[in-house]
Amino acid sequence: MPKKPQLLQATVVAQTHVFKVEQLDLRFSNGVEVQYERLIGSRDGAVLMIPMMDEQTVLLVREYAAGVADYQLMLPKGRIERDEPPLDAANREMMEEIGYGAHKLTHLTTLTQAPSYQTHTTHIILAEQLYPQKEQGDEPEPLEVVPWRLDNLPALFASGEFNEARSVAAIYMARERMLAAQGVL
Repeated sequence: MPKKPQLLQATVVAQTHVFKVEQLDLRFSNGVEVQYERLIGSRDGAVLMIPMMDEQTVLLVREYAAGVADYQLMLPKGRIERDEPPLDAANREMMEEIGYGAHKLTHLTTLTQAPSYQTHTTHIILAEQLYPQKEQGDEPEPLEVVPWRLDNLPALFASGEFNEARSVAAIYMARERMLAAQGVL
């Protein structure tokens, strides 16, 4: 494992109510000094849930994605509140976004996004044994909940609406886990 570079200085160069950009001055073990910029994510990260109605049916949401200026199908997700355990955040966000809680929540993995310039982490949570429970969320409009069968993923990807990388990775994790539980893998 290579030796980590020495942090010479970290300076906040831009900040909004949502984002913070930090400049890092680094010295690598070979003496080369460089400047990097990174986007600082929320302190506790986010959760992305794979809500399974049954062994084959996942609940997706159609939500406006400002970054691409269009509606997208994706898995429900949200920010973890300060000092909130990821599984509690997952259940809360599902209740707010899709109107279901889960009796069984399993942390599958934690993913990063663009780790070369972003500190954000996302906890991928499999949610099973769903029950109806709606809570008030912070979405500006009601989200459309779209059930989708895991055995029909090619059609989902062909739709062009489901391409958010975390959701794609997570849905494949869920499908593999469900197939393994059925003894297919």
